[in-house]
Amino acid sequence: METISGKSLGGLALVAVTAIAPVVWGSTYAVTHLFLPADRPLFAGVMRILPVGLLLLLWHRRLPRGSWWWRSVVLGTLTMGLFVALLFVAATRLPSGLGATMTAIAPMVTMGLAWAILRERATTATVVASVVGALGVLLLVLEGDGGGHVDLVGLLASVGAVTSASAGFVLTKRWTVDERVLVVTTWQLVAGGLVLLPFALLLEGPPPALPLSGWLALVYLGIIGSGVAYVAWFKGLASMSAGAVAVIGLLNPVSGTVLGVVLLGEPFGPVHLLGLTLVLGSVVLAQPQTRRLLASASSAVLATGSADAGGGGGPREVGTRHTVDACPSTTSP
Repeated sequence: METISGKSLGGLALVAVTAIAPVVWGSTYAVTHLFLPADRPLFAGVMRILPVGLLLLLWHRRLPRGSWWWRSVVLGTLTMGLFVALLFVAATRLPSGLGATMTAIAPMVTMGLAWAILRERATTATVVASVVGALGVLLLVLEGDGGGHVDLVGLLASVGAVTSASAGFVLTKRWTVDERVLVVTTWQLVAGGLVLLPFALLLEGPPPALPLSGWLALVYLGIIGSGVAYVAWFKGLASMSAGAVAVIGLLNPVSGTVLGVVLLGEPFGPVHLLGLTLVLGSVVLAQPQTRRLLASASSAVLATGSADAGGGGGPREVGTRHTVDACPSTTSP
């Protein structure tokens, strides 16, 4: 049985599964701008999380037990309800690329909260990756609005969404139980949707009339953007450090920027390319799996060069391998 411990996946496969979430989330901005009304962010938020949560609940028929009743409400509010509401406010007020890139502050926020709540210290590589990613984000933000006005409310909503979700993710990691990832995700989807629903009805009124394209967009955002993406994200969060997972989230701005350029015709130039390169590099740097592969490749090259220089020196090659295998930094998360 798949458990929230996430131990059924490992290595680069786990990184790839986790990466599904930020890539999909990055599409939220473009989909919102193209197909959803700009004045109904709370409605869009409810429709993104509550229907898919109820469908999943009907499927597996597992209700929370004990403390997971109130924990589901807290986590659902932070990771789903409040996060989605602020996310759609940002999506309707910011350019697609800029809105997505602002979420790249998540690694630093998450690492700070992980240290405060979990006493989880980030590795040097993760911290460096966050700084490199932040530089890439800065380059994207400086060019992302094409020289136009940047909406302050949209920026604040984006930062608030990141902070809310980061707090929820860290608490999810702290409150780990031997339960299926899909079940825990369902509880949060339903709780977050129910918390957000009365605010949507009170502030925005009844649901608007949407064309077929709008309803299809909501189906995509619900099933893929919430159901699939959150399960993938919590799968990675359960077995990797919070900081490493948060750095994977930098793929969100990459996805958002690319889709903004392709679908919305937003500007893209050499500065954007440099920013995206730095962001992608930081994602690679933060993962211990890729660092181990790079270390193994480097040791193999050094061993080959040493053997050639020593005229086949077998002992030197063995010694090099022994040094690499004994180095804790190549295996530590």
